[in-house]
Amino acid sequence: MKIGIIGAGISGLSIGKLLKEKFQVEILERNNFCGGIARTKITNEISYHVTGGHCFNSKHSEVLDFVFSKILPIDQWNKIERKAKIKFKGNLINYPIEFSIKEINSIDNKLASNIVRDFLNTDINNDDSDNLEIWFRNKFGDTLAEEYFIPYNEKIWNTSLKKMSPNWVKDKLPIPNKDIFFQGLFNDQKDKMPHSIFYYPKSNNQNTFIDNLAEDLDIKYGIDVSSIKKTELNKWLVNNEFEYDLLINTMPLNKLPNCIDSCPIEIKNSASDLKYNKVTTMLWETQYTDCTWTYLPDSDSIFHRYIHIGNFFTPKKNYTITEAVGIRSFDDMVENGLKDSFLIKPIDYHVSDHAYVVFDDISKKNKNKILEYSNSIGIHSLGRFAEWEYYNMDICILQALKLSDYIIINNNKI
Repeated sequence: MKIGIIGAGISGLSIGKLLKEKFQVEILERNNFCGGIARTKITNEISYHVTGGHCFNSKHSEVLDFVFSKILPIDQWNKIERKAKIKFKGNLINYPIEFSIKEINSIDNKLASNIVRDFLNTDINNDDSDNLEIWFRNKFGDTLAEEYFIPYNEKIWNTSLKKMSPNWVKDKLPIPNKDIFFQGLFNDQKDKMPHSIFYYPKSNNQNTFIDNLAEDLDIKYGIDVSSIKKTELNKWLVNNEFEYDLLINTMPLNKLPNCIDSCPIEIKNSASDLKYNKVTTMLWETQYTDCTWTYLPDSDSIFHRYIHIGNFFTPKKNYTITEAVGIRSFDDMVENGLKDSFLIKPIDYHVSDHAYVVFDDISKKNKNKILEYSNSIGIHSLGRFAEWEYYNMDICILQALKLSDYIIINNNKI
C-alpha cells in the first residue's frame, strides 16, 4: 500500500517515520525544507525559532520512548529547567503569577489583598464557562483575571476573550487548588506542568532533532498541493501527478477543502470562517538573563513574550526572541524593542504564516464539520493545523502514534 502525506512538519515526519517500515510512504512538502513551524533559522551562527519557542518534553511515556529510542538518544539532549518571569507593572516576578502573590505584595499590597480575596471566593471546580474570559474569572478571580490573564491573552489571541472558547487551556496552564495557593503565600511554589523541565538538543539547534526525524523518508520538496481527487480505481490523485492508496493531511484545515475536487460549498465556507494568527519575531542580542521566558501582559509593548533562546544553549549566550501577534513591520519591532534596555541590538526579523489557531465561538462547529466531511471521504487529518487544535510538539507526535496504530491495524480494510 502506498501512503501519501501532505506536509513535512513534525506531524507529517512523525507519521511517516512510524509507517515507513510497513508501507511505501511519500511526503509532499511545499517548502524546500522540513520541520514546519518548529524549524529554526540560523543567523550569525545562532539558531532561533521564527514561529514560537519549540522545546520538547512530554507526560506521555510512549512519546518519550519514540523520540529517545528511535530519533535522537537522550544523551544528545540537554535537560533544562524552565525559569519564566512575568514583567508585571514594571517588575519581574516569577511565573506562574498565582504562586507569586508575595512578590506582588511587595509592589502593591492592596492589589495583592484583592487577588487573595477574589481567588479564595472562586469556585475552582466550576467548569461552566461560556467563554475564555469567564473561565479566567471563575478559576482565578476577577482581580487576577483583569490585571493579568485577560490583557495577556487578548494580546496573544488578538481577539476579545468573550468570543473565545476555553477548550484549548487543558495542559497549557497550571491550575492551582486553594491549598497550593495558600502555601504560595508563605513558601515558594513551582508549577508541575510537563514543560517545567524540557529537553533541547546539545547541538543548540532544534533542527538536529527534526533532521533525524526526516532521515530516510521520501520527501518531495517544492510541491504545493492544490488538487486532491479520487480516481475511478479509488486511488487518491494529488496535483494530477501523485497517486496513493491512502492520504494523510497535515496542511491547515482552512486550506484543505479548497484543494478537494467537488468539495461542497458549505464545507468551503466553514473553512473560510476558521481564524488563526500569524506572529512576527525578532532575534536580539541582549543583556544577561538566567530566564528561559519572560511574559509581557502590559499594553505598553506590542510583544507578548521574550523567548530567551540563548539560555536553551550550552554554553549559554545572550540572545532573545521577541514575539508579537500579527504582521508587524521591522521598524515597529525595533522601536518597541529599544524601549527595553535589556534588548541591545536587533539581529534578524521574520513574519510567519500560520502560527496559532484561534478558538473563537464558532471554530469548534466549523472544525468538526470539515473533519467529518474529510473523514467521510477517507482523508486522515493530523497535527496542529489539520486538526485545528493548539497542540505542542509532543502532542503532534502522540497523535501520530495513535493514527499509525490505527492504520497498521486496519490496513487490510482500507
